[in-house]
Amino acid sequence: MNQILRIDTNQKGFSYSEADDSLAIMGGRALTSKIVMDEVPPTCHPLSADNKLVIAPGLLSGTTAANSGRLSVGSKSPLTGGIKESNAGGLVSQKLARMGIKAIILEGKPEGDEYSLIHITKDGVKFLPADDLVGMTNSEVITTLWDRFGEKVGVACIGPAGEQRLTGASIQFADPKGNPGRAAGRGGLGAVMGSKKIKAMVIDDKGCERVKPADKEAFSALAKKWAKLLTSHPVSGQGLPALGTAILVNVINEAGAMPTKNFRTGRFDKVENISGELMAELIEKRGGIIKEGCHPGCVIKCSQAYHDKNGDYLTSGFEYETIWAFGAHCLIDDLDAIAEMDRLCDDIGVDTIDTGVAIGIAMEGGLIEWGDKDAAIDLVKKIKTGDPMGKIIGNGAAFTGQALGVDRIPVVKKQALPAYDPRAVKGVGVTYATTPMGADHTAGYSVCQNILKVGGDVDPLKKEGNVEISKNLQVATAVLDAAGLCIFVAFPVLDSDDGFGMIVDMINARFGIKMTADDVIAMGIDTLKTEKAFNKAAGFTKHDDRLPAMFNENLGPHNVTWDITDDELDSTLDFE
Repeated sequence: MNQILRIDTNQKGFSYSEADDSLAIMGGRALTSKIVMDEVPPTCHPLSADNKLVIAPGLLSGTTAANSGRLSVGSKSPLTGGIKESNAGGLVSQKLARMGIKAIILEGKPEGDEYSLIHITKDGVKFLPADDLVGMTNSEVITTLWDRFGEKVGVACIGPAGEQRLTGASIQFADPKGNPGRAAGRGGLGAVMGSKKIKAMVIDDKGCERVKPADKEAFSALAKKWAKLLTSHPVSGQGLPALGTAILVNVINEAGAMPTKNFRTGRFDKVENISGELMAELIEKRGGIIKEGCHPGCVIKCSQAYHDKNGDYLTSGFEYETIWAFGAHCLIDDLDAIAEMDRLCDDIGVDTIDTGVAIGIAMEGGLIEWGDKDAAIDLVKKIKTGDPMGKIIGNGAAFTGQALGVDRIPVVKKQALPAYDPRAVKGVGVTYATTPMGADHTAGYSVCQNILKVGGDVDPLKKEGNVEISKNLQVATAVLDAAGLCIFVAFPVLDSDDGFGMIVDMINARFGIKMTADDVIAMGIDTLKTEKAFNKAAGFTKHDDRLPAMFNENLGPHNVTWDITDDELDSTLDFE
């Protein structure tokens, strides 16, 4: 896996090259951020020909290592204006690894309006007309392409939001069943793909051999030990398979950290109507699927197939953050309505977090009433049609707040805060403020130590220790993203004496190298340094690493406020 595939979207040409030594032992986010830093002018317009879209499988993708099928997509973000890596499951990561492709770089920008479909096989790249796909939802695109090229081909596509180049636009990936439930959702990267007039990419690894680790026997033994570690932990082996990430609905609400009515309080009084327990009950009653993997080789299986009242498939990958964004944040307590909006977002191709928060901002601004599920669904539907109000919502929470004259807008670097109030989960608050990505819980998920007491016990309501855990988790997450590993492997790794060592050993056995744990940690640190350097060159300052003033308010039920100082935030990712 050492080929860089460059695709010129203007000239409709492509070339392969060997990754140089500086990129040889890089994958996933480490690689996308390095290429973006090296090749994208930090001050360029994100939708210009100067920006690039980089797609990279992780270092362990394509192997038998459990939960190693994650993919990184990198670019300059149209939403934040800074560097972006968005992470997704699906089929593409493992197929690229089997094809020996270390990264795809989409370059340039067509002068015309015609969209293309990129078809990648072991024999090369073809540009095919995509006029028949334009305007289609992501479900329709995937169905069409599986009919045309065969089921189980990898598909990455954009919906109508990406075609409109909205800053909330996602890139959706076909899951193993052909649903568009896996997304590179955050940062508006679907707009970048749309600007390059690429409606979809088909990754077909027919005829390619499986990835062969340099030390096959050692890797096989490690992979078995690794899978056992993941399935034996109470969170990754029991909780997540049983209820998905929606297991957190009751947990976070009980902790007083469930942002309700645009972050006014930490508890939602109708939480039982949107809980993971109810979700699992409805799935079982309606003939859905309670647990399934987002990519082949997943042993945690926190995804699911949620059916409607008639027993028909409605959505998959029904995540806690989505349930919160359209639920407690908006005072909507109907799980079916929330599931419908999740499906609409997947089909239209927008980030569920930024879109859900934008709907709450529309309620904040008086456009629709708090808790009005029908009006909320109607607003999401408008994104597809190009309706002016749909364009506003589809550009995310920050844009919606500006359009409606709202000053209570929960964003950092213009990206909406996810489903954990930073005053009641202070480690996550530090991550929101300081990650180069904009507000992002996955960049340093201190819910582990703050709430779940995995890998330690740090009081979520007090500032002590939370800067340090955010820093350590941001480094560790950069490593997981580089390896192509699901973030949820962090639970057993944090509770294990040799979990991190297994990751290091698998990378060594895969490539026949001798990296130490310190070397792998240094890769995470270097990734964060690279991302910070890009943002600085793009014009970001330390003042962009702050939470909005709304978090100076006291938060019930614990009567806590945001008390991490600016100096403490400035020190979080100071690695000098």
